[in-house]
Amino acid sequence: MMRATLTLTHRELVRFFRQPHRVIGSLAQPLLIWAFLGGGFTASFRAPGMEQLSYAEYFYPGVLLMLMLFSGIFSTITLIEDRNQGLLQGVLVAPVARMAIVLGKVAGGVAISLVQAVPLLLAAPLLGIPLGWAEAGWIVWGFFLSCVGFTALGFLIAWNMESTAGFHAVMSVFLMPLWMLSGALFPLENSPAWLWGLMIVNPVTHALTLIRTPLYHPPLEFLASRDYWLAMTITIVWAVGTLMLALWRVNQVERGAPPEG
Repeated sequence: MMRATLTLTHRELVRFFRQPHRVIGSLAQPLLIWAFLGGGFTASFRAPGMEQLSYAEYFYPGVLLMLMLFSGIFSTITLIEDRNQGLLQGVLVAPVARMAIVLGKVAGGVAISLVQAVPLLLAAPLLGIPLGWAEAGWIVWGFFLSCVGFTALGFLIAWNMESTAGFHAVMSVFLMPLWMLSGALFPLENSPAWLWGLMIVNPVTHALTLIRTPLYHPPLEFLASRDYWLAMTITIVWAVGTLMLALWRVNQVERGAPPEG
């Protein structure tokens, strides 16, 4: 099973780097949104308790999370392409565990996301955010958990899709709102009660906390925070839960039409 998992992971990485337009597109969109919104809202934005931050600084963790969302979710589109090309059917009938399919695809998506997000983390000092090795390590851990959650969720959705057009539709009406209601665009505080409720039950909100907190607080401070560990617990449950659901879905026996008569 490990060999099959590594083979599928390697295939996802090779496919990604052989498509330059995909590399550029997944990086360009979050960076352009960051540049436009950061420049436009800096003059009027004031976050409660973080008045010294510009909007570009506040939005920076959200951009990192958005990059992982696009990379992780869209890496699972290859599942639809593999089905249409007949490759997935060949893997399903091969003498390998179904778990290898899930782990291989998810590990490939996580690797692609980290390859893009970690270099972008180097931009933190350019924003005046001092980043030590300890803080960077905790942020990368937050990256990993977020990537697993996004990619496993994308796998679960793509497994039931017949076309990439349908996948893009789901992305627009379901996955993007998860990111928008995570606190990436605006703070949780001072939001209307109904909006605050949606944001607090959104697992992506807590994944963003794992990325944002180490950027602005030293480890000795946030590791003593109950809110940080609550966010860690919820994010782990989300990542493991979506991974288990994806495995359960792959293990389901596809039933054919009942015989006539």
